[in-house]
Amino acid sequence: MEVRPYSEGDLAACLALFDSNVPDFFHASERAGFAAFLAGNGWPYVVMEHEGGIVGCGGWAPEEGDALVSLTWGMVRRDLHGSGLGRFLLLYRLREAAKVPGVERARLSTSQHTAPFFQKQGFRLTETVKDGYATGLDRVEMVMKLKVCP
Repeated sequence: MEVRPYSEGDLAACLALFDSNVPDFFHASERAGFAAFLAGNGWPYVVMEHEGGIVGCGGWAPEEGDALVSLTWGMVRRDLHGSGLGRFLLLYRLREAAKVPGVERARLSTSQHTAPFFQKQGFRLTETVKDGYATGLDRVEMVMKLKVCP
């Protein structure tokens, strides 16, 4: 398994990852926003390669004026859910985000379908917006402390 920085040549593979997670985890209308994010992203974003292909991607972005980092567009190929790859990618991103000076917490926006996964990893729910992404796809806001000891 290798995690490396995203490059322009990874666009098609990342869009295929997105497509594999529609409609249960992303709404099709979000695809253009994801593609635009990949085209203009200035924050760390990585891809995870396994057995010769890209099987996951995700990033993080420090929020100015706060001790907070947002996890961005994290996903694993749908047929690999439950294999441990999502947890591996999440822990990698959290470890790297914790290296940002002054960052103490991570936040993310996800759906009601993946919120239980993040709760198992230590995130706590802060808000739920019914149909926040699309009809039947709620937006769930979550947060986690990255540093528990000074």
